Amino acid sequence: MATPSSLLADSARLGVELTPAGAEKLFVLAVELAEWNRKFNLTSIPDEQTLTHHILDSLSAGPYLNGRRIVDVGTGAGFPGIPLAVAYPDREFLLIDATRKKLGFVDHVIAKLELRNCATLHVRAEQYRAPQKFDTVISRALAKLDKFIGYAGHLCAPGGRLLAMKGRLAEEEMRALPGGWKIVATHRVEIPGLDAERHIVELARA
Repeated sequence: MATPSSLLADSARLGVELTPAGAEKLFVLAVELAEWNRKFNLTSIPDEQTLTHHILDSLSAGPYLNGRRIVDVGTGAGFPGIPLAVAYPDREFLLIDATRKKLGFVDHVIAKLELRNCATLHVRAEQYRAPQKFDTVISRALAKLDKFIGYAGHLCAPGGRLLAMKGRLAEEEMRALPGGWKIVATHRVEIPGLDAERHIVELARA
């Protein structure tokens, strides 16, 4: 059975150093998600898989974050943004989504966990004109790479990175990037307890 101690160990295997207090917060997140999910159907992942499929999966992007300002595009129920904000309290996270119902849960959790480095915005990414651009623009299973760039590339600061969290890599998708963008690296990540392929595609302006 998963415990805060096992979450600390699993996070370390991903290259993320959680504090014991951070691990406790992520367990609270899992409990809150289970309770809200019974009323609002926020995610199709069963409760017993939340730690692996949502929380550890989100934390796997931690070593690849660039800079201090991060925007999570299409955050849904707060993934990967909330776990990353817990793990990296010295960075600023904005979580955006077009579905207000899901952001209601995210706002609740941010308040309950007292995350002062995390905020939400109800907006479609392609319509959002940020007053200050972001060092990292991240999405988790949002869309194909060309669509992700189309939706959110304008939010990326000069020298910044787009991080696309994917399952299997599709070669035709990687070859179909719009002009002006390139793949910097692809990272295969092994999520403890999750028997499925996971990759992070790192994109930058060419």
